[in-house]
Amino acid sequence: MKRALVTGGSGVIGSAICLLLAERGFDVLVHANSRQERARALAAQIVGAGGAAESICFDVSDRAACRTALSALAEDRPVQIVIHNAGIHDDAPLAGMTGEQWDSVMNVSLNGFYNVVRPLLLPMIATRWGRIIGMSSVAAVVGSRGQANYAAAKSGLHGVSKALAVELASRGITANVVAPGIIESEMASSFKPEQILQMVPMKRAGRAEEVAAVVGFLASDDASYVSGQVIGVNGAMI
Repeated sequence: MKRALVTGGSGVIGSAICLLLAERGFDVLVHANSRQERARALAAQIVGAGGAAESICFDVSDRAACRTALSALAEDRPVQIVIHNAGIHDDAPLAGMTGEQWDSVMNVSLNGFYNVVRPLLLPMIATRWGRIIGMSSVAAVVGSRGQANYAAAKSGLHGVSKALAVELASRGITANVVAPGIIESEMASSFKPEQILQMVPMKRAGRAEEVAAVVGFLASDDASYVSGQVIGVNGAMI
């Protein structure tokens, strides 16, 4: 049974990804930092339905904490699927954005990718099979007013994933990015219905399960020749 780690697994999209991977027979590590109770509840739900899961809690922006938690995991059994879904917003126009706002968002989405993936790579390489998936955003593709930090952090995942795809191509490991648009979630609650009608050609917000379906494909054997790609799930916004 292959082991999958989903950072930010307690959120709306993260939970949908965890549930789908568990349904497909993966042993799922549901990660959380501030939402630890949600992660534990989701892991219990998966186990109750006959799947394999456990919760794991640490701060992805804390490099030492990641190394400690993940090195121990990899020693026990390699993690072969990593979905870096953790991310935060701290919006402001760049002219008024504080250094703390910039750093906090970069530290979770981009530095967090390094902090999480780096300790797991060598054990994954030894298995000659792996899937690394970064969760980005349409904001990283087209830009978004007031979200320079978020767009920069998420677009950084595009570059690192393309580089990893080349580095790991001969090792049976793929690296890709999924970039959702407006998805029904707490983060999308600020959009009014008329804004969604105007912005999204499909005239609706997406569902977390629709994002999870793309992630599930990229995590499967069927996607063994798909690597270095940024795949939008955005209702034809771009």
